Amino acid sequence: MGPRTATRSTGRTAARSTGSTARTGSAAGAVALVLALSGCAGAAASDAGTDAKGGADGKPRTAISVNLQGTRAKAGVPVKVTLAEGKLTEVTVTDSKGGRLAGTVSADGRGWTSARSAAPGTAYSVRAQDDQGGTATAEFTTAAPELVNKVTLAPGGNRTVGVAQPLSIVFDHPVKNRAEVEKHLKVTTSNNTEGSWGWMEDWSGRSRVDWRPKEYWKPGTKVTLNAELSGVDSGEGGGWFVRDYPMSFTIGKQQVVKVDLDDHRLKLFRDGALVRDAPMSAGTPGGEKASWGGTAVLMSKEGTINMRSETVGLGDAYDKMVDYSMRLTWSGMYAHAAPWNSAFLGSANKSSGCIGMSDSDAAAIYEAVQVGDPFEITGDDSKGTVALNNGYGAWNLDWSQWQAKSALR
Repeated sequence: MGPRTATRSTGRTAARSTGSTARTGSAAGAVALVLALSGCAGAAASDAGTDAKGGADGKPRTAISVNLQGTRAKAGVPVKVTLAEGKLTEVTVTDSKGGRLAGTVSADGRGWTSARSAAPGTAYSVRAQDDQGGTATAEFTTAAPELVNKVTLAPGGNRTVGVAQPLSIVFDHPVKNRAEVEKHLKVTTSNNTEGSWGWMEDWSGRSRVDWRPKEYWKPGTKVTLNAELSGVDSGEGGGWFVRDYPMSFTIGKQQVVKVDLDDHRLKLFRDGALVRDAPMSAGTPGGEKASWGGTAVLMSKEGTINMRSETVGLGDAYDKMVDYSMRLTWSGMYAHAAPWNSAFLGSANKSSGCIGMSDSDAAAIYEAVQVGDPFEITGDDSKGTVALNNGYGAWNLDWSQWQAKSALR
């Protein structure tokens, strides 16, 4: 079924209602859709003998106006219903997919406003009821968007992740209206965790916003995102959002991986207790082959993958299949098995930037770690600190620095 145009009620808006429509002006002076409200106990619609002040049931004619009408109504604004006389008792606004716009009746009972804006390219039905039992319906369709913005969410729904995992949203198109978008991103936790959003340009060059807690998550925390973006304009060049994006995940075990570049050791701690102490060899210091320092977050467990040096700007230095690969940055730093480097494990940093271990140690670490576990990398042999957007680098900013990246601060 195609979009339906808004129509005036003719007395058939309720199963047994009668009467004609009346016009009322909207507060903004714009053309308004006017609908007659008539009592449910009215006579048949063919009863044309009633006067202008009342219907066959003796109840006075009342009218409402809706601020949106037609097939190209303006998106991104709330739906407003205004009553000429009496009081509204209920207004229902539903879209063609069965979604509903919640709203509130004004203190004087004469108006109703939706809590959220109408989304673009969406057909809506309005049903209003007054305190005399009269009802009326209306329909309108908002103009289709020229450009639709969509998002990619991390860590993904219904997952269990580590204590450093941020909630991350990457947008398909630029977001200029950052403050407006951020207002519609609602994060709730099972234990009232304090946190904040921070904006950045993703490694891919796209707009991105992350939510991280002030400190590492507490194990067992349940996290819910309600990205109520439907009807929000991204701003110039970004387009409209036409749907909401919910997501929930849970925080798992309290685990931290500590990597000491000077001592050439990787240690896994769980609940503060040492679980595994592995000799390792990290990136060769003094150039691009050095490893990054600071806190990186385990992004993914990728198993056996083909690693080629040209993909990270190191020419043809290597091209090999690598086992137990654990991604730490977008720029290509991993922790993984490196049996070819066994002569240097525990004694020197001689890799091309990754953190290499024996097969047995890498297998044990791979099995134990969770996506979202922090890798805290210290030592003088690093080439600098993991950048904010190079994976999940938010933990390398102190709390006040991170808060300053919110568009609402």
